[in-house]
Amino acid sequence: MWARLLVGVGGSGLGLRTSRDGFLRVVGAGCAGKRQASSAEADLKKTPLFDFHREQGGKMVGFAGWSMPVQYKDSHIASHMHTREHCSIFDVSHMLQTKVHGKDRVKFMESLVVADIAELKDNQGTLSLFTTEEGGIIDDLIVTKTDQGYLYVVSNAGCADKDSAHMKARLAEFKAAGFDVDLEFLDEALIALQGPSMSQVLQEGLKEDLSKLTFMTSTLATVFGIPGCRVTRCGYTGEDGVEISVPQSRVVELTEKLLANGEVKLAGLGARDSLRLEAGLCLYGNDIDETTTPVEGTLVWTIGKRRRQTKDFPGADIIVPQIKAKTAKKRVGLVSTGPPVRQHTPILCPDGKVIGEVTSGCPSPCLKKNVAMGYVDAAFAKHGTAIQVEVRKKAVPATVSKMPFVPTNYYFG
Repeated sequence: MWARLLVGVGGSGLGLRTSRDGFLRVVGAGCAGKRQASSAEADLKKTPLFDFHREQGGKMVGFAGWSMPVQYKDSHIASHMHTREHCSIFDVSHMLQTKVHGKDRVKFMESLVVADIAELKDNQGTLSLFTTEEGGIIDDLIVTKTDQGYLYVVSNAGCADKDSAHMKARLAEFKAAGFDVDLEFLDEALIALQGPSMSQVLQEGLKEDLSKLTFMTSTLATVFGIPGCRVTRCGYTGEDGVEISVPQSRVVELTEKLLANGEVKLAGLGARDSLRLEAGLCLYGNDIDETTTPVEGTLVWTIGKRRRQTKDFPGADIIVPQIKAKTAKKRVGLVSTGPPVRQHTPILCPDGKVIGEVTSGCPSPCLKKNVAMGYVDAAFAKHGTAIQVEVRKKAVPATVSKMPFVPTNYYFG
């Protein structure tokens, strides 16, 4: 099942829009240019790597309430291609990391998400979705069933306040009903090492055999002499990679040790966005939100088979019938040439009628053409369908495409 699409792993509401010169501009999650509309630069939260980013030439922008690097000295395209050909480090410490404790932890988590958590093996994770009673998507997240007696949950920075409040409200209900469950919100740093040479680089600092750590599995390990790190084989680029949860006090040390290998460079939000789009991965707030259901978002695979039968997750009465019935709209991939396709670009049928809207789009550094995703009327969702996109008030030919646009390279052993 994991060869299928992953969405939003590590996403946090970022919107990067392509300008006329082909460069990316930060526009999502309340961001505009170098400042976030809702807060002054001084009010932005800082990850434990903030000073390190600036020392390394990182261009910092406001994003989801955090000051984050959009790129470094290398161009966005150079950083993107380095990740595809070698490997890069991404700071994802702004993500929300949570431990769910107690003997009723699985029952608690299944009351919030669509996945079958009970079926997971020890140290196996799954992508899942928080859903509303109306069937909308509150957020996407990864839930790992550890062998240490807790669930390890990673969700998006842009939804951190919403997610934590959502989990706390359900926790109060469970405790009032006498269930044994508790939440622990972590303050660990989190970095992602992504790219085809990840395994070669990381193995030098591990006693454990990385070949036994397959996609969407996790382990506690000492990494380059730093104990207590959680290493999870996953990521948001489509490449083989890991996310490493590490004590804040030692994340700079770990980052420097990884960068000592010539294969490794730092990468920012710009490359992260174009990499995830080439891999066909959703960005919460752009491609999925509370107005879209998992079926409309082509994320049916995240819904456990047992959960479809029991219909005991939020919104099940709306979502499950949609699996067999046709929805009015569907998320699709789009490919075009010519001017870049941006978020909110209208999608047109051949006769010029509006049939949908682009939710994410950028020039693909790997394919040398424009890639995008968006929602269209279901009648136009078939692969290969010729449609149009309206760019600068002109209709530009485009084609509905399968995703991922660039083949993924997840490691399954």
